Amino acid sequence: MSATDVWTITTDGAARGNPGPAAIAYIIERDGEKDVQYKECLGEATNNVAEYQALIRALEKARELGGKRLAIQSDSDLMVQQMNGQYKVKNPGLLALYEKARQLCKAFESVTFRHIRREENSRADRLCNQALDGEKKSTPKTRTKAATAKLDQVREEAIDCLRTMASAWAKGNPHVPKPEDVWDQLWSILEEAGVVR
Repeated sequence: MSATDVWTITTDGAARGNPGPAAIAYIIERDGEKDVQYKECLGEATNNVAEYQALIRALEKARELGGKRLAIQSDSDLMVQQMNGQYKVKNPGLLALYEKARQLCKAFESVTFRHIRREENSRADRLCNQALDGEKKSTPKTRTKAATAKLDQVREEAIDCLRTMASAWAKGNPHVPKPEDVWDQLWSILEEAGVVR
């Protein structure tokens, strides 16, 4: 099989409010074929649930189209790391979706996962926003005490991370740890908590 037999699939999931109105999108690119684009509103969900739903729908469509080898890319570092076995799935709400995605992957000869920057995911992101903008605007919700407490906890965790890194940098080497690694760690903290996608 040549590299042209590998289908590139880009997925995205978004939730406004997190949880809030959510949408998914994916793009399947096949050599010599028109791209398959899909978008859908989910109703209310978190960003991470939307990311997994987008992956599941894309895998189902690729199976239906007869795909064999897939290269999946997403701007959800959490989902990519979990699907690659680098992170454990700690959130019970994501576990069933993760297991369904793993099961779907077995239908293919090979499936790889790669994290991409948000700028590289503009097409799928635009489809998500189109789906969300097509929905009627819902009334903004007031933040509950539990949500406020959760955000306070995430803030403390992020600040602790920054303090640790600042202490390491103060020892004289501004490149250890690398700023990019610090950013990835902060993003993972926020993503795991469902604050960002």
